[in-house]
Amino acid sequence: MITITARVIKTEQQYFEYFDIVQELINKLPDLDAEESERLELFSVLIENYELQKYPVEPPDPIDAILFRMAEKGLRQADLVQYFGTRSRVSEILARKRPLTVPMIKALAIGLGISAEVLVGLEQIESKVDKSIIDWSKFPIKEMITRGWIKTATEKTKQAAEDIVREFISSAGLQSENAAFRRTLSGDALTQTTTYTLHAWLARVIQRSREDSGKITKYRVGSIDEGFINQIVRLSASDAGPRKAVDLIRSIGISVVIEPQLKGTMLDGAALMDTDGVPIIALTLRNDRLDNFWFTLVHELAHIWKHIKTPDEVILDDLEHSSDDKREAEANRIARDSFIPRSLWKSSDAYMNPSRENIIAFARELRIHPAIIAGRLRKETGNYNQFTDLVGHGEVRKHFEIE
Repeated sequence: MITITARVIKTEQQYFEYFDIVQELINKLPDLDAEESERLELFSVLIENYELQKYPVEPPDPIDAILFRMAEKGLRQADLVQYFGTRSRVSEILARKRPLTVPMIKALAIGLGISAEVLVGLEQIESKVDKSIIDWSKFPIKEMITRGWIKTATEKTKQAAEDIVREFISSAGLQSENAAFRRTLSGDALTQTTTYTLHAWLARVIQRSREDSGKITKYRVGSIDEGFINQIVRLSASDAGPRKAVDLIRSIGISVVIEPQLKGTMLDGAALMDTDGVPIIALTLRNDRLDNFWFTLVHELAHIWKHIKTPDEVILDDLEHSSDDKREAEANRIARDSFIPRSLWKSSDAYMNPSRENIIAFARELRIHPAIIAGRLRKETGNYNQFTDLVGHGEVRKHFEIE
């Protein structure tokens, strides 16, 4: 027998020498003594470790696994409707235009017998995430548990809190290169201390948007123009305006998510695009006032119209503070002028002689809610003690309580 001291394999020649030893020992089975059996196990482990490093096996792609199982079972796309919901969704998923959701993964794992790990792509997640730049413990775990976004560690069989957060991020479909922690977040709401908190909020927004994906039509570029924004503006005069405006925006394929901000963040809203091309407007309603709601809604709509073109970027907005960002300036201008044209504002009685009567009269002329005019006066003068009865305190959240 060849006598070689077992060492970690570093060269291909060493690999082939160890392979010969293993082959020789295998040929003696089942007549190996205890020492030979131990050598067989040891050299086999060394060979396996070398092969994994030298010739790593790529993890199966989730879509490739589904296509393989379809071919194996002779299934057509129509046969997958029971797992995905609609024919169009089947086509989008198989074309890699829409990510798998957790319910889909569960249904496929049970119905087609495909490993959940393969469908989720856990191996790909681990290989793509640079753990050195993500500190999972910095996420606002306690608040995420309190809000019911994730379960406690005890409910997850004592799973580490960081692992639960990682699972939450993955379940939102953020395990690709466009993951929340790899997106380019921009906006005055973003600071170094709130980055992880905002990522968690963003993951929740995307997750909720995908849960509602079946309720909206496919978005078509060009659906937003001045005419559409004017339709939204006119709805502000209606008592049911907030609900109607959100429904109208959803009707053109834009997802609108109402999700309160997490503690420590100053956030009014956000504009982004999901990986499947669905634009998302997120509102926190942190100020339950009509003036804030209408300005924020049209501001974020302007971002979708003018600035959000790919899933690689998210714009986060704290509209109580000024910004030097050109995109913010443009969105502010669109929102401001859509409600109150520049040509009319400074010549109006509401501006020159601010009073309750003049504000209401000007609002009637513009066919908008008086709260918008009162809010603009408060903002421009810096006097937030005036016209408090006109800005619509407590008149927004009640429209979205069921959400």
